[in-house]
Amino acid sequence: MTSANAWNATLYANLNFDFISDIASRQQPPRYGVLVVHPSFPANSVPEFIAYTKANPGKINMGSGGVGSGSHLWGELFKMMAGVDMLHVPYRGGGPAVADLLTHQVQIMFDTLATSIGHIRNGALRALAVTAATRLVVLPDVPTLAEFVPGYEAAGWGGFGAPRNTSAEILDKLNKEINAGLADPVFKALIADLGSEPMPMTPTEFARFIAAETDKWAEVIKFASGRLFGWPIGRACLIYRLWPEEEVDQGDQSALIPAGGMRCVCVAHCGPQECRCFHPRRMS
Repeated sequence: MTSANAWNATLYANLNFDFISDIASRQQPPRYGVLVVHPSFPANSVPEFIAYTKANPGKINMGSGGVGSGSHLWGELFKMMAGVDMLHVPYRGGGPAVADLLTHQVQIMFDTLATSIGHIRNGALRALAVTAATRLVVLPDVPTLAEFVPGYEAAGWGGFGAPRNTSAEILDKLNKEINAGLADPVFKALIADLGSEPMPMTPTEFARFIAAETDKWAEVIKFASGRLFGWPIGRACLIYRLWPEEEVDQGDQSALIPAGGMRCVCVAHCGPQECRCFHPRRMS
């Protein structure tokens, strides 16, 4: 299980299980993100970034790995807390989003550090801040967003899950072994280079953490869906580019919309009349 399970509790209205109560959980290290911009972007710090974004509302293209992905929701949290407006450009995965950031098709992205660290080190991308609450060993000179937006913290995390009726003895043994692995110096050094840090917890502490994360991201998702998405909670769309000569199959799950050659494929299997996009993405 991952942090996506906490997000999905709000993104999808008809889940047939309760993520919090149905699963006994064990943790893994969190994976932090980083706010990266194309080197040509006219801001070299978070205060400059916020000022520039406020002076150009809705004109900054924020790439993401897709609707409801970590890179999307981390950006929405920043928008909510910093009071800025950026244009969300969802891709079908983080790889295409980073590729377009490198070629300046989009201007900024809240990417996972493991994905961007190589581009940051070779100067292809500029890191403005990390999403962790404290500075990371791998980028000690890069500030945290929380230094400028108090309370900001975002991370992807993973864990092991067991059925809720698993005995306490088994759960305690699993927890002990996992925490021992997290404390291994070689493992700690390896994950630190990828922007992760050990997060040892007891089963009770991790259960509380999951509940808090679910509540936190529910607030962000409701903010973003009501303000930008145009669809109710529990409905999502995947959007991708259509070339002019491409033929479009008008099926039950897809609909052409007047957004400059974009196609919207509804995950919730809604009809064409219900299908809405987040923005008219510019074709290159």
